[in-house]
Amino acid sequence: MSWVTKTLSSTLGRKLIMALTGLFLILFLTGHVSGNLLLFKSDGGEAFNIYAKFMTTNPAVKLLSYLTYISIIGHVIYSIMLSSKNKAARPVGYAVSKASTNSSAASRNMGVLGTIILLFIVVHMQSFWAQMHWGSIPTVTYGGEEYKDLYTIVKAAFQIEWMVALYVIAMIFLGIHLSHGFASAFQTLGLNHKKYTPAIEGLGKLYCIVVPALFASMPLYIYFTQS
Repeated sequence: MSWVTKTLSSTLGRKLIMALTGLFLILFLTGHVSGNLLLFKSDGGEAFNIYAKFMTTNPAVKLLSYLTYISIIGHVIYSIMLSSKNKAARPVGYAVSKASTNSSAASRNMGVLGTIILLFIVVHMQSFWAQMHWGSIPTVTYGGEEYKDLYTIVKAAFQIEWMVALYVIAMIFLGIHLSHGFASAFQTLGLNHKKYTPAIEGLGKLYCIVVPALFASMPLYIYFTQS
């Protein structure tokens, strides 16, 4: 085995991959929520549809999309591997009696939270991403140029109660997941300093509230205002 294989198969290596892919996905979420804020614009979906076309046709964005898919898969796989190894190495009696005093609820349930979020991603990708690429979507014309009307698909989806509920609940789980993952990623990378760590932890707490709340507000806004 090469040193690369040994490193990546070690616990430290797996945690490093989790940290790097996690931070990349945090950057992705930041960009994704920023673009989706166009759903709040009162223009019949024009700005959102133009944004959606740019995100699915620009070569640089498409490359970032592939990196995002790889990061999600890698994050999930290594999360399962780490959770399985930790569970196997932890005595049952110790886990039951001491877990609550040694770690937060979020850190103890990262595997469960990640699985729920993964299921949500599958539903999200099937409902919008797959529809945008291969579905039968109506088109609209702005300035003489034709665009897929993804806004209509989003609007229709968020008129369904269970879909809105799914998104809101999933964003709560995402916030809990991020509450541990944000600071943990920096810690894994060794970026700890008595001067900067409190600021990173504070930023993480703010991020895990604001970003999921913005995502959750979108289906709620459409459900209550666009019916």
